[in-house]
Amino acid sequence: MTLKERLDADLKEAMKAREAGRLRLSVIRMAKAAVKNAEIAAGRALDDTGVAEALARELKQRYESLAEFEKAGRADRAAELREEIAILQSYLPEQMTPEEVEALARQAIAETGAAGPRETGRVMAVLMPRVKGRADGRLVSETVKRLLEGEAR
Repeated sequence: MTLKERLDADLKEAMKAREAGRLRLSVIRMAKAAVKNAEIAAGRALDDTGVAEALARELKQRYESLAEFEKAGRADRAAELREEIAILQSYLPEQMTPEEVEALARQAIAETGAAGPRETGRVMAVLMPRVKGRADGRLVSETVKRLLEGEAR
């Protein structure tokens, strides 16, 4: 079953559940809309990778909003966002731990022979396809920069 088919099936299930799945229903509808917008932007139907990327963008927006709501003291809205994040994460592959990202970053640094922060781009070009959809780009970038700064000293 493709990711889009799974979204469709879960949407039908949430609609049948009525009131019990209200938040789940709205999150799935939002996810389907995000996928449709990504397909329109791409000018073609998306495969599972493209669908996962669209969902990852939505997830990233939720994390950014969560930080803002927590900073503003809006615990009610922050709790709702955490639930939305959990629903979205159920459609994405399991995320890598920082330790796993660091191990792959060290491997990519060794492969490219990078010796300092100036070569971050080369390392990222090798590393990003390996972690795509399974790790946050910011985490990967920070890890590579930290490791390369340590190498340069």
